[in-house]
Amino acid sequence: MSTRTSETMKAIQVYTEGDPEVLVYEDVPRPTAGPGEVLIRVYAAGVNPADWRARAGFPDVPEKFRHAIPPIPRPSIPGFDVSGIVEAVGPGVTEFREGDAVYGMVRFPHGGKSYAEYTRAPVTDLARKPVTLDHLQAAAVPMAALTAWQMLYLDLEASQTVLINGAAGGVGHFAVQLAKLKGARVIGVASGRHAAFLRELGVDQFIDYTVTPIEQVIHDIDVVFDTVGGENNRLLSILKRGGRFVPINIGNYSTEHAALAGITIGTSHHQALQSSSVQLAEIGKLIDTGQVHVVIDTVVPLAEARKAHERGEAGHIHGKIVLRVVEEGRCSRPPAYPLA
Repeated sequence: MSTRTSETMKAIQVYTEGDPEVLVYEDVPRPTAGPGEVLIRVYAAGVNPADWRARAGFPDVPEKFRHAIPPIPRPSIPGFDVSGIVEAVGPGVTEFREGDAVYGMVRFPHGGKSYAEYTRAPVTDLARKPVTLDHLQAAAVPMAALTAWQMLYLDLEASQTVLINGAAGGVGHFAVQLAKLKGARVIGVASGRHAAFLRELGVDQFIDYTVTPIEQVIHDIDVVFDTVGGENNRLLSILKRGGRFVPINIGNYSTEHAALAGITIGTSHHQALQSSSVQLAEIGKLIDTGQVHVVIDTVVPLAEARKAHERGEAGHIHGKIVLRVVEEGRCSRPPAYPLA
């Protein structure tokens, strides 16, 4: 049975667009699980650029693209990535039972409401949590890993060379590992402070963009996977004729130049990022067998979500940012992240 609607929980709410100070920690009604859903006791929530961009009203999106942004109701609870325990199951649910540990990217892009003590989620958005990860680590996985999986891994071929711009970040560090698993040659671009980290992940070549302009040292690349955005014509110039440019964020690049060079923009399947329980289960297997590793930049308590957004917007992230909602017992592996 689902919990009573009269019960409350702690959550982060956003009443108006603005700076991180608009994130309010308060009591809100606890949700209930509907048909095909489970109610999750949230142990940790992943923090993604989509969260702080939505909070600020997507100021980086040009006016001509704003029609594609789904409306955000206010007040709203931010967040999509979640790891926790099934508290209750809704009608018709057979995939999970109360007490199961699950993780997922919930209701993207319409609002997963993971910055809370409880959230409801369709079972199609969830998979069983990797057994080798604690909830903090598991919450760092879904959106970033699914982005790398759907927008790079599915199209990549073993014979190709891929340049990953922003390779040390949340999406980037998963993209490096998945590309190496595909057998591709990987060039990682980040600031010099991340050089050792990326070499440990397996990049074949590292470029410190603060020292060396990419276009001066790299040419004839098969795929450019850009997690940064901004001015991207220089990235188009390093692709070979017939290459592929995959931007994760909206950037400024010449579609005319791309067309003249025979460059494909985006993925072969032309689909937006979407939740997938099947792909999360596959990613979980790679994690549990030690083929993919999760790196966390910062952990912040739920009540201090403002600090997590400030850290994210400061940039130069080393892995993922996560909100701690429930204190866990001692993890079977030492945590690979600093505690805020």
